[in-house]
Amino acid sequence: MMLEEIVKQLRRDEGVSLKPYKDSVGKLTIGIGRNLDDVGISNVEADLFLKNDINRTMAALDKDLPWWLSIDEARRGVLLNMAFNIGVTRLLGFHDTLNLVRLGRYVEAGDEMLNSTWAKQVGPRATRLSQQMKSGTWQ
Repeated sequence: MMLEEIVKQLRRDEGVSLKPYKDSVGKLTIGIGRNLDDVGISNVEADLFLKNDINRTMAALDKDLPWWLSIDEARRGVLLNMAFNIGVTRLLGFHDTLNLVRLGRYVEAGDEMLNSTWAKQVGPRATRLSQQMKSGTWQ
């Protein structure tokens, strides 16, 4: 009973913010009064965020690249990793890479991935994902 009542009070008194904001003393805050500057988040909460973000990214890929479900899991993982990193909209800008993947030309797709500003920005991540695309094995 007490938990239900305090939840109601805190939701009312703290408010609910789904995006970070600076509170009245300048602390970065989110949710229902979560002080990110001093408290941060736990590993469990980080994992929950990650799972939710992966599910949201997968749903967007299902919608915008429905053929992605027809390729093997490791190569789907490459596209999911990239979409998680840069967003599905930016991933869709990789026209040549995506066309090569769709055609099953994975070695060429892996090479094409490395010919991008993204690859220069993420360095070893791009190298690993390119290798995963070429080989079909998780890196």
